[in-house]
Amino acid sequence: MRYRFADVTLDLARHELRRDGAPVHVEPQVFALLALLARRAGEVVSRDALIAEVWKGQIVSDATVAARISAARAAVGDTGRDQAIIRTVPRVGVQLVAEILPEDGPPPGPESPDNAMPPLDVRMATSPDGAGLAWSALGQGPPLLRAGHWMTHQEMDLTSPVWRPWIDRLARGRRLVRYDPRGTGMSERGCPDVSFDKLVEDLGAVADAAGLERFSIFAASQSASVACAYAARHPERIDRLILYGAFAQGSSVRDGEVGAAMTRALSEMILKGWGKPQVGAMRCFSSLFLPQASDAQLQSFIDLQVASASPEWAATLREVCSNVDVTGLLPQVRAPVLVCHALHDSLQPFSQAQLFARLLPDASLLSIDSGNHILVPDEPGFTRLMDAVDAFLAR
Repeated sequence: MRYRFADVTLDLARHELRRDGAPVHVEPQVFALLALLARRAGEVVSRDALIAEVWKGQIVSDATVAARISAARAAVGDTGRDQAIIRTVPRVGVQLVAEILPEDGPPPGPESPDNAMPPLDVRMATSPDGAGLAWSALGQGPPLLRAGHWMTHQEMDLTSPVWRPWIDRLARGRRLVRYDPRGTGMSERGCPDVSFDKLVEDLGAVADAAGLERFSIFAASQSASVACAYAARHPERIDRLILYGAFAQGSSVRDGEVGAAMTRALSEMILKGWGKPQVGAMRCFSSLFLPQASDAQLQSFIDLQVASASPEWAATLREVCSNVDVTGLLPQVRAPVLVCHALHDSLQPFSQAQLFARLLPDASLLSIDSGNHILVPDEPGFTRLMDAVDAFLAR
């Protein structure tokens, strides 16, 4: 998402602020404050809302808040006296009063290029066992398949504050093919069953349906092991692999009984809390993926998960993921691989990325300073990841 006001351009996907075309360096908290005000332009944002979004609910002093607001004003060419861009409403909050315009100048609205939903043509592929898989393609250029992972939805992803920025960046200059894993999202429900091998077959079925002959894969979380298995079995079809937040061994494999107990606890949390806002289990479970997200980002992820799968199917998928072990086949992967992982990932340890990098014959390792399993667009790590993806695929 990109916002333009006065002589300022605020690019959330690139985590970049420019004035008159020149980059302006700001601290992450100042950028987060500007991003919040831009998203809620015209609204008076309360101090509590600022703290919840920018400081993730931590206790901060009034002086700290005031200092960040002052720095934000300075960054966009405003002052506390003029308040032509950022206005303080005493004892209420702050407000971005400058008019927000899209990049080409017309008034903002549902038809704005940055806000409009890309044309979506959802197709159905059929896996060898008859499972129906929803897939779509966006963009033009070399093919990039985004392997199906936890949880996606062909339509809802395009309005998700979590997934839409990923789609926008991955589809930039490329034909991005994405699909919902079996039994989830817009794929057919009531699949016969799910197993690791069937997930690998599903990836191939979508690639065939999309007419992909030789292609690269972006694979996050559990889909990374699926992508590696497919690459090992079909080396002639894979150009490059990008793995993010990946694990070669599921928790039950790498952590033994402790990991198995964790899987059982997560499954119980899913079965008891899925779709029940009054039960804290769902929020607790989802926070493992996005511990540093805003309330709005976390809630949107919760809503998407609930819409994408039944609690029983979600628990089954968790069980399959926990028993994954692809360490034996990783040396068979011939394609170059970029392994990216958040250093403080709260769901999958960084050691799993190191394991991938050690066992894959041609792998580079990129660390990202974040605690999120799913990076959000207003953190610097998101831009670092996407820039690395662009550079890797351009080689």
